[in-house]
Amino acid sequence: MNSTETKARRKSSSDASLQGEPRRKSGLLPFRKKTVVFGSWIWAFPSLAAVAVIHYYATYVGGSYAFTDFNGISDANWVGLDNFIRIGTDPQTMGAIGNTFFIAVIYFIGVNIIGLGLALALNRGLKTRYFLRVLMFLPVVLSSLAVSYIFKFIFDFEGPLNKVLMALGQEPKLWLGDTDTAIWTIIIVAVWQNAGLGMVIYLAGLATVPPELEESAAIDGAGVFQRFWHITLPMIQPAVAITTTLSLLTGLRIFDQVVAMTGGGPFGATDTMSTVIYRITFEYSDFGYGTALATVFAIVLAFAAALQLFITKDRSGK
Repeated sequence: MNSTETKARRKSSSDASLQGEPRRKSGLLPFRKKTVVFGSWIWAFPSLAAVAVIHYYATYVGGSYAFTDFNGISDANWVGLDNFIRIGTDPQTMGAIGNTFFIAVIYFIGVNIIGLGLALALNRGLKTRYFLRVLMFLPVVLSSLAVSYIFKFIFDFEGPLNKVLMALGQEPKLWLGDTDTAIWTIIIVAVWQNAGLGMVIYLAGLATVPPELEESAAIDGAGVFQRFWHITLPMIQPAVAITTTLSLLTGLRIFDQVVAMTGGGPFGATDTMSTVIYRITFEYSDFGYGTALATVFAIVLAFAAALQLFITKDRSGK
């Protein structure tokens, strides 16, 4: 009797499936998936609306001034692409663009090399590595302006650095007033303060590298550089992508150090795109030209970020 009832139930279920009747999975409601998806959009809508209003709409309204001669007081008159054409013929702007890329490249190299070197040195082995990590990361949390003013005092003609040089029998130098050395002081301060951030990101990447792989490679006769190049570096590729992208964008946007230490001088030797945009827009009240510069600068930043992410993209297929 039991076997007969079982066969009948199987037959009825198969007949229902043939007739197109949907089966219901045990423990799941048929509308659960739809409800979750609908609910996720409901919760995300306030954030999306805030981003659209604060960022995109504000960018659209502000970007429209790039095609006008607006000076903050009188009515804005449409000038078309004149402000963008002016960028290529303005020697101050072109000099600032060259300084910006020079600072960004040197800053990019310095932060990544020093950050990775510190991470490798403080990864394992040292008993005081946790204290040293905190010590190396401490400059990152300090105010950029405060750090810059301290280094301005150090690099001053009558500051501690020149006093040390004179004690060693060397001639004092005008570090912040010389067109050849002023830009290097900006780079040194920026790299010193932010190398700790690169160290922390690289330490997070090194934590994912199994020590057994390095030990096995060492037993097989691989040297330190071979182990780093063929084992460590490929496994920390996500950390490399993050650090290189952040350092490139930060190098392009350096502002506080320039304003606090040199003000863009001497003779525009340390001017960057950020300082020129600020000066033209808020000191000269040329909002149209300043907005055009800011628009071009934003495009450059977006392109640099996209290019850097493409170069450091993981192509392993995982």
